[in-house]
Amino acid sequence: MTDQTAGAPSRPQTDIDRIAEEYVHRTAALNPELNVYLGLEGDKAGFGDYSPAGRAEAASLAKDVQAQLQAAQPVDDIDWVTKTDLLRELQLDIDVEASGWGDRDLNNLASPATGIRDIFDLMPTASEDDWAQIAQRMRNVPTAIDGYVASLRNGIANGNTPAGRQIENVLDQYTEYEAGEGFFRDLAAAAKAGDADLPESLRGDLAEAARAATEAHAGLARFLREELAASANPVDAVGREFYSLMSRRFLGAEVDLDETYAWGIEELERMRDEQEAIAREIKPGATVQEAIAFLDQDESRKLHGTDALKAWMQRTSDQAIEELGRTHFDIAEPIKALECMIAPTQTGGIYYTGPADDFSRPGRMWWSVPKGVTEFDTWRELTTVYHEGVPGHHLQIAQATYNREQLNLWRRVAGTSGHAEGWALYAERLMESLGYLDDPADRLGMLDGQRMRAARVVLDIGVHLGKPRLDGTGEWDFDYAFDFLRSNVNMNEPFVRFEVNRYFGWPGQAPSYKIGQRIFEQIRDEAKEAEGDAFDLKRFHMRVLNIGGVGLDTLRQAVLRGA
Repeated sequence: MTDQTAGAPSRPQTDIDRIAEEYVHRTAALNPELNVYLGLEGDKAGFGDYSPAGRAEAASLAKDVQAQLQAAQPVDDIDWVTKTDLLRELQLDIDVEASGWGDRDLNNLASPATGIRDIFDLMPTASEDDWAQIAQRMRNVPTAIDGYVASLRNGIANGNTPAGRQIENVLDQYTEYEAGEGFFRDLAAAAKAGDADLPESLRGDLAEAARAATEAHAGLARFLREELAASANPVDAVGREFYSLMSRRFLGAEVDLDETYAWGIEELERMRDEQEAIAREIKPGATVQEAIAFLDQDESRKLHGTDALKAWMQRTSDQAIEELGRTHFDIAEPIKALECMIAPTQTGGIYYTGPADDFSRPGRMWWSVPKGVTEFDTWRELTTVYHEGVPGHHLQIAQATYNREQLNLWRRVAGTSGHAEGWALYAERLMESLGYLDDPADRLGMLDGQRMRAARVVLDIGVHLGKPRLDGTGEWDFDYAFDFLRSNVNMNEPFVRFEVNRYFGWPGQAPSYKIGQRIFEQIRDEAKEAEGDAFDLKRFHMRVLNIGGVGLDTLRQAVLRGA
């Protein structure tokens, strides 16, 4: 297969490129939030239609593009990848809509209940025009929520509702949307264009728009509490058929769920053994918990305050970019810009947002620090910087964006959770092999995260497929899942509870990290076996990155076609 290398001569647009690019723009017309996420021209203040009619329109678009693609013939390997993967994604979109997921899409992290607010984190705030766009988007929040409520009501009518646990989770998050309080009020009150105050008229417009957005979220809370809760599904598990669909959606690959469950149990045991061995390196004879307690007392490994955290993140990230760019990856100049940010929210999440398509907005690593948390341990978090930055998410996503001369717009922005998160976990182990985690404490921190990812393969599949508990005392339920995760992670109880609630409400997503890593390692090993002595790891990695964010079945086929 031809290497799809950044810096190669510009490739003429093909019919398949045109279909794929038009699909991105048509999707953004239906979902204007994408214009902000991707840095595209177009409506920067609107929302998609979350109602059943809006979802039906999106499914109709998918079927139309599917028919166009099926009739188009690839002219080269790049076209073959685009056609193969876009057809896969379109069919999944059609299947997910047919499953009725949109009528029950409610959880504590990744549903319209939170997504309608989250888009504001990425909106520019440098000018009066930027703030005018924010005011308009806040005015559009009530309509977006009305559409979302229409879908949830459709679920009530069809007996297809979210679990009661998820309704309770979102209501707990919505306590901030009381009259005169919360995110939107704070956003409007802090508005400035650089160092300059805004005109009073615009400040008043922002305040009024913030009230409307706040009231709309309060109205959604009333609907959840007074209407949806009465029809809530009492069962948390989604069952094998629906779980299989969601697993394919997040991986872009079909896996044997029973074999994967058994592998997850074995992988978890391996992580435990590895952690215990490293704990004894840190402190002779120590258990994992004793080694952690020992490290937690080490002031040389502590950061105090979010300013120190942000500076350390940036320093660590910059060093990785500079060094790896000289030795193991070809990192283009625009990709070297990675901003480390403290998020305006306080959920505890750490995440990455990609650059604008023209790099006018750089890639960003965000840390959402929970209220009251002021100390951070570098040994726990070093691998997180590599996971979110370089060689993890930033290198992967920004490289596809940079490779615009070879990849159409859809190829630059597409991808699955299994591809993105699988690569990031693969990158953590790569950094270990390159010597960046030689300190046993840093390696213990990496394994802490890897062990959590293995544990949630077992937990997620166990819960949703109704597997027997590992102790043989019945099927998985919330209390058992909570105790299981708590025994396998070094995190406080509220965070563990948040995570378990996430797995219960977002089936198939959490295991995609570790399963994705497994698939990346399998693809590497298969390529190495096929190429023999000619195999070169750097060339393999750049080939993978230059293909872009495709589903993992497509990635495997694409890499091995070129091996």
